[in-house]
Amino acid sequence: MKRLTLEQAAKQLAELGHTTRLGLYRQLVKAGTTGMPVADLQQALGVPGSTLSHHISRLVQVGLVRQVREGRVLRCFAQFEQLNTLLGFLQEECCVHQTC
Repeated sequence: MKRLTLEQAAKQLAELGHTTRLGLYRQLVKAGTTGMPVADLQQALGVPGSTLSHHISRLVQVGLVRQVREGRVLRCFAQFEQLNTLLGFLQEECCVHQTC
């Protein structure tokens, strides 16, 4: 598994620290490996298209989301490997100074 630097983890957590982006990411996690079309995300979140585009872009920049064009449909996918790396970063030093 890839290791994150403190800076990379902080950037990812900062992007997930926004309510719209966290809601968006949770929708993608629920969708699983099939991802979700942007139009469906917009309907689920009830946000304007330009706002959604901005938030998706932020998550793409830090590697938590991937977008794929399928004809006229733009589909978003949660990057589960990256999520697992982030969670591992948060847990990797759990209880190093004591026994859990």
